[in-house]
Amino acid sequence: MPEVHAQFAREWIEFVDPANPKEIFKCDLTWLTSNWTCLFGNGCKGLEADKPDSGCCSDGAYFSSEEDEERVAKAAARLTPDIWENYSIARNSKTLRISEVGLDKDRKTKKVNGNCVFMNKKGFSGGYGCALHTLAVKEGIHPIETKPDVCWQLPIRRSYEERNVGGNTVYVTVIGEYERLAWGEGGADFDWYCTSNTEAHIGKEPVYISNKKELVALLGPAGYKELARHCDARMEARKLRRRKSLPLFVVHPATAGASK
Repeated sequence: MPEVHAQFAREWIEFVDPANPKEIFKCDLTWLTSNWTCLFGNGCKGLEADKPDSGCCSDGAYFSSEEDEERVAKAAARLTPDIWENYSIARNSKTLRISEVGLDKDRKTKKVNGNCVFMNKKGFSGGYGCALHTLAVKEGIHPIETKPDVCWQLPIRRSYEERNVGGNTVYVTVIGEYERLAWGEGGADFDWYCTSNTEAHIGKEPVYISNKKELVALLGPAGYKELARHCDARMEARKLRRRKSLPLFVVHPATAGASK
């Protein structure tokens, strides 16, 4: 089935952050209860058709903050030649060189031979894929602790809104799908994109469960618990809908297409 059109109706849920009553979480239930799963190395066609094995690692990852870059640099300092293909390139001087300035003047991971500096190509003896991910597995920690923010969050997207209510500013954290449109003009140039393709909506668990660690990091333990409560209720109600054929919920089109 071809890629589904990105602009479709979605269901959202809003609730007060249990850890901070001055903030609100706005979450995309259609996305979080979808069956999307990462296909890297197992069917992913890559953002660029001529580099299918690169997945979404064909460009450097933009750092979200100085703290993000510093955390990644500390993890990179622990990488060894046996698990990092570009070790000698990044360490061709006394200084570890993993970053560069992108076209928009923001800092990002360096590109080497058309891919992120941390990308190990297929056939590398130390393992295929992200060297920082391999490091996390080797050290028994979650990749959240080693990879750039954008990498461990994708394709979940966290953004922010402000609302003026009665002269007061209310801060809203939005948790949704990092769809093509979210990438701006560059998103239209991708040859393939996973979140809107039925091929990737074959997960055994919905996103809010399979990506629990990432969502806890984004919402906090209490925020995630409340989100999971709403998602659980929606999943149960969807079962009832199937039995009674009630048009109550917006199922992600790619998930719906994958089940046909």
